[in-house]
Amino acid sequence: MTALKPLSRGEFVALMAALSATVAVSIDAMLPALPEIAANLSPDAPNRAQLVVTSFVFGMGLGTLFAGPLSDAFGRKAMILAGSSLYIGAAIACFFANSLDLLLVARVVQGFGAAFPRIVSIALMRDMFKGREMAKVMSFVMMVFALVPAVAPLMGQAVISVSGWQTIFLVYIGFAAITMVWLGLRQPETLPVSARRPLSVGKLISATREVLSHRIVLITIVAQMLTLGCLFATLSSMQGIFEHRFNRADSFPMWFAVIALCSTMGSMINARVVVKRGMRAVVVTTYTGILALTLVMLVSTVSGIMPEALAFPAHILWSIALFAMMSLTLGNLNALAMEPLGHLAGIAASVTSALATVGSVLLAVPVGLALDGTQVPLMVGVAVFSGLSLLVMQFARR
Repeated sequence: MTALKPLSRGEFVALMAALSATVAVSIDAMLPALPEIAANLSPDAPNRAQLVVTSFVFGMGLGTLFAGPLSDAFGRKAMILAGSSLYIGAAIACFFANSLDLLLVARVVQGFGAAFPRIVSIALMRDMFKGREMAKVMSFVMMVFALVPAVAPLMGQAVISVSGWQTIFLVYIGFAAITMVWLGLRQPETLPVSARRPLSVGKLISATREVLSHRIVLITIVAQMLTLGCLFATLSSMQGIFEHRFNRADSFPMWFAVIALCSTMGSMINARVVVKRGMRAVVVTTYTGILALTLVMLVSTVSGIMPEALAFPAHILWSIALFAMMSLTLGNLNALAMEPLGHLAGIAASVTSALATVGSVLLAVPVGLALDGTQVPLMVGVAVFSGLSLLVMQFARR
């Protein structure tokens, strides 16, 4: 059998961006479908429909813990294809689910499968590039990936307007099938058999203990957990806030696109200031700013001093700042965590990401379920999480 030739730089970046986009598409395209899911599967408790988002994230967090070590043992392509196959099987189950409980179980499995193309594609890039060259490739991938949150809700809304919400899962199946065929036919395996590490439970446990023995790693895991809690609580609540508070359900996907595109300024700001100011300083400054802005928004909303004409524009600006916070904190927190763990980078990335993601779901679910038709529960949750993040980061100074 003829060995596959390496892809051109452009095609490789496009393929990696498509694999990474599996998670974003699976979350953001579902947001416009939440009202229909609530009406069809949970009419007595419509807020439970939000769990379609967080159940997927929970499964993704669990899958993250296994994706890296399994790809080290069995190869990159095999594990991406296996995870994508599981993702497709779960999407089929979602399509036929006739109750919310069955849908949630299938979404957990779907998230587990989606973790493999997301995590293993990063390992695949590490196999081919290193240092500044890898950073350059990653930046191109992220530029393409950044467009997905802006487009996905619009795509979901278009699908719903033509057919029912179940059809979105057929789109997921088609998307995953395309990436699988593309990867299988075009991308060579990047981890030769001679370089693979046998899967050893004992070594994994030992490595995990070492990862969690570093105080800075534990601090950054908690900070990432709280930050992701803000993100997933916001994603769970946004559609309901637009529908019930601002009566803008139909235009929600368009506004979500505006928020997603404008929030990319966070990446630009971080690239300019992090080298001069340092990772911890940028993170602390960001948490301080978000906490102050959220408290101002919360007080003005609860007290009624916010003019109704300004309520919606203010909410949009606050949402942009909140999404920009992710770019200004999560990458820097990961970098802080990896500083003492260069010799365990793979397992360290899996452990820290899995713990932070799963923990964030446990934080986000109560905030989402507390939605009362206003943005107040979400603002309270963001204020608490960002305040705790700021407090936790004080321990990183010592």
